[in-house]
Formats: sequence, structure tokens, C-alpha cells
Amino acid sequence: MKNWLKQNRGFVIFLVCLGLFRTAMADWNPVPTGSMRPTILEGDVVLVNRLAYDVKLPLTGITLGRLGDPQRGDIVTFNSPKDGSRLIKRLVALPGDVVAMRDDVLYINGQAARYSDLTPAAEQFGTGITVPALRATETVAGQQRTVQFLDRVGAKRSFGPLVVPSEHYFMLGDNRDNSEDSRYIGVVPRDRIIGRANHILVSADITDHWQPRLGRFASALN
Repeated sequence: MKNWLKQNRGFVIFLVCLGLFRTAMADWNPVPTGSMRPTILEGDVVLVNRLAYDVKLPLTGITLGRLGDPQRGDIVTFNSPKDGSRLIKRLVALPGDVVAMRDDVLYINGQAARYSDLTPAAEQFGTGITVPALRATETVAGQQRTVQFLDRVGAKRSFGPLVVPSEHYFMLGDNRDNSEDSRYIGVVPRDRIIGRANHILVSADITDHWQPRLGRFASALN
């Protein structure tokens, strides 16, 4: 082993530096589920800015300093407060906000979201199963994004109102009826947030023999 390390010292140093870079500055994560459809698809590899909000000690979750605050509308990666799994969702409510949902309509501080540009779509839900979907532009609290609804899928379409506690954030998937988000796992403490997802690096269609989706390469997330 000693001789191998000596002979491959440059490669080992490269791996260590890469590991430190990914745990302290930026990371890239493949997305295995459709909870953020249509914004993020299964097979997308997203670039995550780990310095968007905090400086953390490499290889740990210890915060050394704050660089900024998460904002409504940010797409963030975080460790689930339920089981520690890494998730990617949209931040929809800040500390102190009152958030609620009534029949899939999102409310922030008593303001109901508006839904426009309704577009029918077909969504693959499980192997060989396709269900009708409805996509819309959601506008609320000064933010706009495209969301998706699956009427035939059982989901928690109503909750709250809930006051988001200090140092916590409320997350939702853009694919509202197929997302394990804060409706199920609870609000997310700030110290569990990893970073903000800014771009899609590369993408491959996992349902079609991993064919590259070239049109999604290097595309910005919003």
C-alpha cells in the first residue's frame, strides 16, 4: 500500500482536492426521481452551489459563517429531517411566513397563488403507467414557476395554515402530487440545507436507454 500511494501520489492528491471541493464549494448531483418535474427531470445532473448560504467545514455539516439567506423560489438541496436522505425541492416559505394549501392552491401569508398557462400533459408514473397531468405557471409572493398536478394520484392537497418557525424553511416539489416534501417530512432546519441548485450540467433520459438530452445541457434553473 505504501508503495502504491507513493507511485500514485498525484492521483491521490487530486481525489482529496476533488472531495474537498465537492463538500465545501460546489457539488453535482444526479436526480433519480420526478418530484421536481417539469423543472428538473429524472436523469438531470444539477450543479449545486454549496457557498450560496453558508461556509461549512469540509466533510462536515459544521457552519463556519453565513454568506447569505435562502430566498423564496430558490431550488435547494438538503438532508431530510425525517431520514437524512438528500432531497432537492423548491423553497416556498421563509421563517415567519404563514403557509397553507387548499385543494392544491398554495397560500403564502394569506395570498392565494394564481395559476395561468394551463397545459395538459402526460406523465409517466411508474413502469409502463402513464397518467394525465396539468402544468401551470404558479404566481405567488412575487415568484413565478411552472408546476404540475396529477389529479389521479393520491396526495396531500390541503394543509395548514402553518407558521414557519425561526431558522426553518418550507419546501415543495414542483411536481405537487408526486413529491415527498415539507407536507410529509416537516419544515427543514437551515443547518440541513446543503446549497442552491443553479444549473443542469448534463442530462440523460433514463427511460430511453440513457439517451442524452442535449437541449438540457448547461441550462439554467428557475
